Amino acid sequence: MLRKSLAVLLIFVSLTVFVGCGSVPGHGPVQISDFSRPIRVACVGDSITYGAGIKDRKKQSYPARLGEMLGAKWDVKNFGVSGATMLKNGDKPYWKVALDKAVDFKPDVVVIKLGTNDSKPKNWKYKNEYSPDYLAMIETFEQTDGKPRIWLCYPVPVYRDGKFNISRSVVRDEIVPKIRKLARKKNLPTIDLYQALSENGELFPDGIHPNAEGAKLIAEEVYRTLTGKFYDITIQVNATAGMKL
Repeated sequence: MLRKSLAVLLIFVSLTVFVGCGSVPGHGPVQISDFSRPIRVACVGDSITYGAGIKDRKKQSYPARLGEMLGAKWDVKNFGVSGATMLKNGDKPYWKVALDKAVDFKPDVVVIKLGTNDSKPKNWKYKNEYSPDYLAMIETFEQTDGKPRIWLCYPVPVYRDGKFNISRSVVRDEIVPKIRKLARKKNLPTIDLYQALSENGELFPDGIHPNAEGAKLIAEEVYRTLTGKFYDITIQVNATAGMKL
């Protein structure tokens, strides 16, 4: 009898956890119907977000591709800055070079991708400040009038260890886990760009920055997370064709 009661209790707890996880506030896709105007998306990041190394970055950086994929009901802005760090004590803190602009945009959605440059030895000596600084940035956005939804990105893989003094092991073994832990603490969703771009070294000409095709993969992963759908190029083509008719 006791075993049966315990079994029933375990099933109840499991179902409760399952249902709870499926309805965690802020973890589902963005609902276009909740907005009467284009949804403002701020892409916060470093040179990978900026589109460094991409010939036509204004059209082929990941934020540009994301905006194209999402369509006219979204307003996607690229706030990437080459060399930027999450660390306030880093050699180029995002806090000083672009955070105000991203906040002034009054985003409805914030996608944060910072950490690659933090892995440099001269920056990572302040590694104990990475999570507190990240938390402070999250709270900066949370305190804005728009109360935006925030997604935390794991950095893309480092394919050439030591290039620009960026450390593959620090990104993989320290920064990704710190972001994962922080996301759980704040109950925020993540975008796993590390996994999405794994085994795609050919898309990183210098081992650090993705080319246009790599940026497209990043955009597709962010699109999937924000909308809950896989990007279908045929829908975009048909929509564009329809507009011309």
